[in-house]
Amino acid sequence: MEEKMILKKYLQQEDFIVKCNHTIHLLEARLQKINAELTRRCGRNVIHGFSARIKTYDSIAAKLRRKGLAETVKAMEENLNDVVGVRAVCTYTDDLYQIAEMLRAQKDLRFIKEKDYIKFPKKSGYRSMHLIFRVPISFHGETQWIKAEVQLRTGAMDYWAGLDYQLQYKKENREAKNISIELRQYANAIEQIDSKVLELRKRIEAI
Repeated sequence: MEEKMILKKYLQQEDFIVKCNHTIHLLEARLQKINAELTRRCGRNVIHGFSARIKTYDSIAAKLRRKGLAETVKAMEENLNDVVGVRAVCTYTDDLYQIAEMLRAQKDLRFIKEKDYIKFPKKSGYRSMHLIFRVPISFHGETQWIKAEVQLRTGAMDYWAGLDYQLQYKKENREAKNISIELRQYANAIEQIDSKVLELRKRIEAI
């Protein structure tokens, strides 16, 4: 119980919150720069929305428990890559891969790993691109490297994920189980729509 309280207090500390916010601002600035370059290159706005979050204590504790780990600051820092997260939403799937490539090429970010849930969706139907980086921030006169996750999605993937997220807290309900099955079916439909919309855009560009 004492370790849990230490973790909870740590997440409420101003220093922790400031470092997380610095990390978010740096990643958002990189994404905005990439968007400006791709918009100029493609002749259309590529990223239509940004969002960011710092995981709550409840979310961090639940993830540590799922991994069979103690609810400690050390376990969080060593095993969780997504305490800080930034999301960019686009219209087309090929844009997501261009953005991912350009992010990986950023010399001042340390790329750790990538999970491509677009090509390899989760069993639930969840689709998104996840990239993990170490981000350099200046704090109290020294450089610290903070782990953060960047999620790249189409708009369709994003609203599907929003519904799936709401459902996570109601899984034991019978109707929730029925909705989960239906949601998986819609995930397949959304994948087909994303693919068709991309095909139509390419046909329009070829005219």
